[in-house]
Amino acid sequence: MSHSPDADENVGADSDADGVPDRGTVVYRLADACTADALEEGEHYHATVNGVVEYGVFVDVSASVSGLVHDSELRGDYDVGDELIVELIEVRENGDLAFAERDLDAFETEPVAAGAEVGVAELDGHVGDIVNVEGVVVQVKQTGGPTLFHVADGEAVVPGAAFESAGVRAYPNVDVGDVVRVTGGVEHREEALQIEVEELSRLRGEAADEVREAYEERLAAAAEPPEVEPLIEWEAFEPIHEELREVARHLRRAALTNRPIRMRHHADGDGMCASVPLQTALARFIDDTHEDNQASRHLLKRLPSKAPFYEMEDVTRDLNFALEDRERHGQKLPLLCMLDNGSTEEDVPAYRAMAQYDVPIVVVDHHHPDPEAVEPLLEAHVNPYLHDEDYRITTGMMGVELARLVDPDITEEVRHVPAVGGLADRSKAEAMDDYLALAEEAGYDEADLRDVGEALDYAAHWLRYNDGNGFVNDLLDVGTDADRHEELVQFMASRAERDVERQLEDALPHVEHERLDNDAHLYRLDVDEHAHRFIYPAPGKTTGKVHDRKVEETGDPVITIGYGPDFAVLRSDGVRLDIPEMVTELTEELPGAGVSGGGHLVVGSIKFVPGKRAAVLDALVEKMADAELDEELRSTLVRDD
Repeated sequence: MSHSPDADENVGADSDADGVPDRGTVVYRLADACTADALEEGEHYHATVNGVVEYGVFVDVSASVSGLVHDSELRGDYDVGDELIVELIEVRENGDLAFAERDLDAFETEPVAAGAEVGVAELDGHVGDIVNVEGVVVQVKQTGGPTLFHVADGEAVVPGAAFESAGVRAYPNVDVGDVVRVTGGVEHREEALQIEVEELSRLRGEAADEVREAYEERLAAAAEPPEVEPLIEWEAFEPIHEELREVARHLRRAALTNRPIRMRHHADGDGMCASVPLQTALARFIDDTHEDNQASRHLLKRLPSKAPFYEMEDVTRDLNFALEDRERHGQKLPLLCMLDNGSTEEDVPAYRAMAQYDVPIVVVDHHHPDPEAVEPLLEAHVNPYLHDEDYRITTGMMGVELARLVDPDITEEVRHVPAVGGLADRSKAEAMDDYLALAEEAGYDEADLRDVGEALDYAAHWLRYNDGNGFVNDLLDVGTDADRHEELVQFMASRAERDVERQLEDALPHVEHERLDNDAHLYRLDVDEHAHRFIYPAPGKTTGKVHDRKVEETGDPVITIGYGPDFAVLRSDGVRLDIPEMVTELTEELPGAGVSGGGHLVVGSIKFVPGKRAAVLDALVEKMADAELDEELRSTLVRDD
């Protein structure tokens, strides 16, 4: 029998010879959801008459527990609805309960809560039992049948199904953010757990404050990332790892409070190396902390972006879906996690749109940042440039460590992924040897890793805006079948190589060459006129492949421009360019040209109005001719197609 610590009323209290109040016999008042398990023979209970017969009266001691007071045990006449005090005198073999009326001069009423007091994470051990759970409502979803109240206690989340009538909102005074006490039976529902709600009460005052305080303490502890050392020792990575902990804290807290997470990542090899491990880790964390086995499916979305920044097309889609989910499913608005994009001034308009709805945003990126522009709109911002490092620390490297901070158990599955991301983005960081060694321990040589990166880029091209869940996991070999992975990568990489060779065969004869004043080679290709469109590789990657071929042929500093009617893709090797700065200068120098864009220091893309293409390209070439050569930058090209 679960008793409340405080009595709710005292009746008939006398004083003993010493003047001390005589509290008398305890009479229990059962909560409506109490079952017969809450009763004990010889104890006294408040009862209500529910039926009168010739041989006595039937009484309710809770909404689900009734018994007989035989007329030989009655002391008066009663009608339906009358109240009396009874003693349980017998529990018969068939489960019937026999009561006797008692007339007490002094008694103390003590309320009895139904079921055990349990935390959400303990529910698996109470299937079939009546339990009490206290916490905060984090989602209210109205179905065609019951109303589902998702309740969080700071450590886990459980749905409670309350039925008023089909499609009718139960407990309409209870909403998201309320502190509640739920009483009901723990049942399996489609291989998941939920509470079949018998009672749901909104707590107020001190009771609510106590529950909320305990909830916040548990939430802070559960959201705290585990102590996990980076995969390799790398001094440059130490301050970044600490900042990744803050991002992991935001992500874990969002999951624990039933806030959806929308992951936006650049649709290339490095972006996938960052996002797929994190998606896998988050899905497992959500599944571990939610009794609803569909929670990760509803709360987590991975969304590729073609541009290396958050476009208005993407943000309007995200907001539209988020607002629809709030309306249809009672979901909170999401947390937005940006990976391999999100650090530049070009992201600001989309961020301002999100700010209209108070959507929190976290960013992990390695593009050259504009911190003054973006950070006022962000909850957390991780970028190696903020620590005097650069793009050689790829987002894939950071994304793997972030995934391990969410779920350390993923470590063995992702040891090879930082090397894939590093090779995909042509990182020449000193740590690449260590990452390659880790991958070799996992059974991957460098040729294997390059094939994986090529297969990922090939898949990203054809997937376009689709996330490719499952398929991309198979390519990257994260949470998948190793045999399928090997065959799939071999197939996709060979197709990519075939398509690249076909594109180069037709494009290279049209590449224009000149030697700049700084002695660098400049190669130009009109990819709109002299490359196949709508096939692999796309203009950006075509430019990169042409650039790679010319670097290999010359062994000298090389700049390559692939251009179309209103865009140009830039690649540089061995030349000290600052493409974001060049874009800023062109914007000021060529009013009316509509110049925008950016990227890394030696790789990027710009846009302009078609009528100003010649002026923009000429101005670009002038700036490139003035750039200093830098032998240390040779062979450090980062692809960002």
